[in-house]
Amino acid sequence: MLKTSRQTAPVDDYGPVVDRHLDGEGQTIEFVEFKQDIDSTPMLKGLPGDMCTCPHWGYVLKGKVTFSDGDQEETFEPGDAFYVAPGHLQKAEAGTEYLQFSPTDQMKVVEETIMKNMQRMQQMPGSA
Repeated sequence: MLKTSRQTAPVDDYGPVVDRHLDGEGQTIEFVEFKQDIDSTPMLKGLPGDMCTCPHWGYVLKGKVTFSDGDQEETFEPGDAFYVAPGHLQKAEAGTEYLQFSPTDQMKVVEETIMKNMQRMQQMPGSA
């Protein structure tokens, strides 16, 4: 069994996004909080189709998050449960918080790509 809470999950604070998560039994439980508006598109470059390749199941606690798969777009608000198949992009408004469940091995591939792209963006001239 895997158990965590927003208060007990290990915290990674990336500045614009705070990720509280616990990995175990092949799954990742995450409490994700957005401090500013975020469009994931540039952070997913390099993944197949330049989209997130990991499925997610979740529940929106606050704010608004929009997922798109290239053909359709769906917005989720507080109280909405969601499932998002592999092959999607995400936009979240500042103040959005959601609980998300994902397969750990697939999530790690996406996270590694996001981290590489974030580092590359920070090294670009004119970014501060």
